[in-house]
Amino acid sequence: MPDVAQRIADNAARVRAAIADAASRCGRRPEDITLIAVTKYVGVPEAAALLAAGCHDLGESRPQELWSKAEALAGQPVRWHMIGHLQRNKVRRTLPATALLHAGDSLRLLAAVDEWSREAQRITPVLLEVNISGDATKHGFAPEAVEPLLPELSRFAHLQIRGLMAMSRWGGSLDEAREDFRRVRELRDRLAAACPPQITLVELSLGMSSDFTAAIAEGATLVRIGSALFEGLIA
Repeated sequence: MPDVAQRIADNAARVRAAIADAASRCGRRPEDITLIAVTKYVGVPEAAALLAAGCHDLGESRPQELWSKAEALAGQPVRWHMIGHLQRNKVRRTLPATALLHAGDSLRLLAAVDEWSREAQRITPVLLEVNISGDATKHGFAPEAVEPLLPELSRFAHLQIRGLMAMSRWGGSLDEAREDFRRVRELRDRLAAACPPQITLVELSLGMSSDFTAAIAEGATLVRIGSALFEGLIA
């Protein structure tokens, strides 16, 4: 494990340097961008190595993986991000360990999260997932559907809707990814002017290993990076 841990630490340092460089090139501060280290393809030892390397925000796209890793790393300084589709029947087991739900992708899910949060007497931070590319295989709200939903979303008293999350189109170039991210940012800016007070939309969760530099150029505050952190370790 020492070699694996060192490789992960080296990769994390390179990713942080790339984030800092991308931020400086567009006049932003690196500290305003949070690295979400996605542990989807690795096990608990690798997740623990990320923590040792200073990556305390970890993301999972599968609820069962979040459950098992959160249990194994209980007591560690980790903030778990649920970045994938969450079925309503997994809300009650997933949310207690989740610091931020990125994939608020339907009204029915948001209602279930609000109901659990009311019962748990807590406020749950959530991002609205937007299907910016219109890909039929992706979850999320159509861009034009979000603004009409704002009055209804404001009635979820136990949700803190903090921003938008999106993925760029499958197989697109870096320029096409940047165009997708620009459209998300512009949508956020339009919505922010019409938001009820309890909906803030300050966060933009955009970009993965292949396109996070484009996401940062378009205002991402959270980047979800997996494979770049495990170069040399996974196929």
